[in-house]
Amino acid sequence: ANKEKAEKEASLDKGTLVQMDVAVPMAEKPLLADTDLNHNKQALEKDADNLKIQENAAHQANLQQLCRICGVSFKTDRYKRSYPVHGPVDCETQGLLRKKEKRATSWPDLIAKIFKIDVRGDIDTIHPTRFCHNCWSIIHRKFSNAPCEVYFPRNSTMEWKSHSSNCTVCYTARRGVKRKNQPSNLQLGKRLKIIAERARKTKGVKKQVQVNNKNLMKKIANCKKIHLSTKLLAVDYPADFVKSISCQVCEHILADPVETTCSHLFCRTCILKCIKVMGSYCPICRYPCFPTDLVSPVKSFLNILNSLAVRCPVKECDEEVLLGKYCHHLSSHKEVKRKEIYMHVNKGGRPRQHLLSLTRRAQKHRLRELKLQVKAFAEKEEGGDIKAVCLTLFLLALRARNEHRQADELEAIMQGKGSGLHPAVCLAIRVNTFLSCSQYHKMYRTVKAITGRQIFQPLHALRTAEKALLPGYHPFEWKPPLKNVSTNTEVGIIDGLSGLPHSVDDYPVDTIAKRFRYDAALVSALMDMEEDILEGMKAQELDDYLNGPFTVVVKESCDGMGDVSEKHGSGPVVPEKAVRFSFTLMNITIAHGNENVRIFEEVKPNSELCCKPLCLMLADESDHETLTAILSPLIAERETMKSSILLLEMGGILRTFKFIFRGTGYDEKLVREVEGLEASGSTYICTLCDATRLEASQNLVLHSITRSHAENLERYEVWRSNPYNESVDELRDRVKGVSAKPFIETVPSIDALHCDIGNAAEFYKIFQFEIGEVYNNPDISKEERKRWQSTLDKHLRKKMNLKPIMRMNGNFARKLMTKETVEAVCELIKCEERHDALRELMDLYLKMKPVWRSSCPGKECPELLCQYSFNSQRFAELLSTKFKYRYEGKITNYFHKTLAHVPEIIERDGSIGAWASEGNESGNKLFRRF
Repeated sequence: ANKEKAEKEASLDKGTLVQMDVAVPMAEKPLLADTDLNHNKQALEKDADNLKIQENAAHQANLQQLCRICGVSFKTDRYKRSYPVHGPVDCETQGLLRKKEKRATSWPDLIAKIFKIDVRGDIDTIHPTRFCHNCWSIIHRKFSNAPCEVYFPRNSTMEWKSHSSNCTVCYTARRGVKRKNQPSNLQLGKRLKIIAERARKTKGVKKQVQVNNKNLMKKIANCKKIHLSTKLLAVDYPADFVKSISCQVCEHILADPVETTCSHLFCRTCILKCIKVMGSYCPICRYPCFPTDLVSPVKSFLNILNSLAVRCPVKECDEEVLLGKYCHHLSSHKEVKRKEIYMHVNKGGRPRQHLLSLTRRAQKHRLRELKLQVKAFAEKEEGGDIKAVCLTLFLLALRARNEHRQADELEAIMQGKGSGLHPAVCLAIRVNTFLSCSQYHKMYRTVKAITGRQIFQPLHALRTAEKALLPGYHPFEWKPPLKNVSTNTEVGIIDGLSGLPHSVDDYPVDTIAKRFRYDAALVSALMDMEEDILEGMKAQELDDYLNGPFTVVVKESCDGMGDVSEKHGSGPVVPEKAVRFSFTLMNITIAHGNENVRIFEEVKPNSELCCKPLCLMLADESDHETLTAILSPLIAERETMKSSILLLEMGGILRTFKFIFRGTGYDEKLVREVEGLEASGSTYICTLCDATRLEASQNLVLHSITRSHAENLERYEVWRSNPYNESVDELRDRVKGVSAKPFIETVPSIDALHCDIGNAAEFYKIFQFEIGEVYNNPDISKEERKRWQSTLDKHLRKKMNLKPIMRMNGNFARKLMTKETVEAVCELIKCEERHDALRELMDLYLKMKPVWRSSCPGKECPELLCQYSFNSQRFAELLSTKFKYRYEGKITNYFHKTLAHVPEIIERDGSIGAWASEGNESGNKLFRRF
């Protein structure tokens, strides 16, 4: 039969090879032309690839029929059951683990624990994904007392390899042959019968040996003096209960109990001695047992054991103690015994008084000899520090008596910390838990009254600590002195309106504003980072650098925020909006030799922790007059600092600093406000170039940055004076949308956060138009638009858990701009062609987005950065073809910036995301909370 089968396979193989045009001899086949040979060669390669794919698929299918652990085939398994290697355990196993109070809930944990196989890194093409019932039974045997019905030989875990020409998995599957070291079910049954027969024969012998065995084990343990007898139990418990809490070797109450794999309980020392002398198996059931298999019993059993009452075995002490507290009780007896050894013999006269009840003079007299001994030791060993020796002795005495709380307090005093918290720590607690002064004071008084100690510091100490953290604490100097700025350095929080002239004709400023002086705030930020700067110098091996100056690059951010009204109280009438101006120290460099060495770079430039507030005002960002009135002094300080050098002592050395200011953390609305440009609905679409909306829609990609602060100032002068006597339209075309005087210098850039929000709002509209099939019917009414929006909102809420919002925000934008959202929207669109267009548009956007969002695209996403120009070109093509109904003759401001200006900005600055206003937005959240 085997011979016939082999011949059949050989003929089949030959037929396959003939079909593949390989095995026909030269004599039987005419000579081919070169073209035919090339054609055959290509066909051959193609067939070989197909064959390889089929082989891999067959290999993967064969793997799914094998056990991951032992390699047995599920076809030969008599139980016909299998379990997934990855995922949670089944109900039966979960119940067993719960009984045993084990925390493992997934198969990978259990397999790693029992078989020592790590399946977490498995690959589907190499490893099977299920395991057999035999291995499942072994896992159960490990955690239950039931006898194991399966045989699992030593070292029989499989070693899996990827598919190859001599793959054993595929060979075995093809031939139907079992692994050599895996016993068949028939063999298994025979073995079990033989084991059962042997067990029956030896049962009678065991009973005779058992008595002698017990005595031998007790002699080996030899723990009569260290373990407590069950006779010392204070209560007369039932015999079975006493047996369950006593050691199976010495029959004493369990001391430091451990459980074997066969669920028998022993004292740790007893079982370890027995294993050492008698061999690695359980003394009761002879089941294999190693020291590494011993585990602590479940907590509930230990709690019951520790709550048992026992009588103290010490003479003249009939006290009943809980077993858990027996060691502590016994230590008190040892101390008494020690005291009796060194007890002072009173030679008559009045009773001897305790040391603490004596007067200071009597204490000195009694401890005179000890004091001399301590003094001699301190001079010999500790350089004469008697105080340190005495405090250490006291500390050791407290630790020996387990009085750790007092010992910790003493240790804190020895280290100069004291038992209370540092005022700066208390201040951090107050700020981070959002406690008002009165709330903190109430907590301070309560803690002091209850504990009798001053753990928290009083408010005046917090205010003193706060001064060191706020601007105006560190002395500094400018060379040359700043123009129109005081040389006084002790300047903290000042009124934002100070210095404004008030007269009848002035514009009324209804606002409250608080600010720091810009130079003092910069100094405070630098001193906060003193350690980072010195460590950076050390890392660059510039510890002894004394030249200068250090060049500090500062990112400036400004943003308005709405709805900050006072919810209660009767403060002054001010707008319900606020404006925050803040700065972040981005990096610090040193000119060393012919290159600039960077010694500090902000790792998280968009965190509120590094975004330092400079000015807070309760005003509307659209109120141009108030904004200019309050920010003008700041801008004046900034301008004069550009041309001056700061002298500041850092690390004990007077160092020099110069500053470069980059205003990048502004949204488009504020950029247009401070640079004197028309509002965002203007025909001049961009704050970086002079393109009009029509030009930008016709040429989506090819634009360069042309605007600057200096040019805007010049154009304003032209707008104001109209030197060529032009009409309004001609003049407007000449100045490219500049209509007011620029008063803050900004860097032409894109704010990543608002770019994300603006683009998400546009995609949200595209989704609505696609649902309404506007590409077929461009004439639509307002009611229809509202209906599409309502449909989209309901669907997104149902599928993506996105709740409808009044105005697009960052969180909604992040959730909306995903592939899952597009798939959900496609469910509402009938046309398959539109599905593909939408998916491609979102895919391109998601490839472009990391480039302007990441803090360092060159490191974080270099491939996407290289592909950006191609992706933006394709994105622009899609807009002008598939979405022509929306973008013919028009385009949104942020789409234009995203497509036209991103690569140029990254080439100039290295990043867009790092220079965003996100840190300022996070700071807004804190300000709102306070």
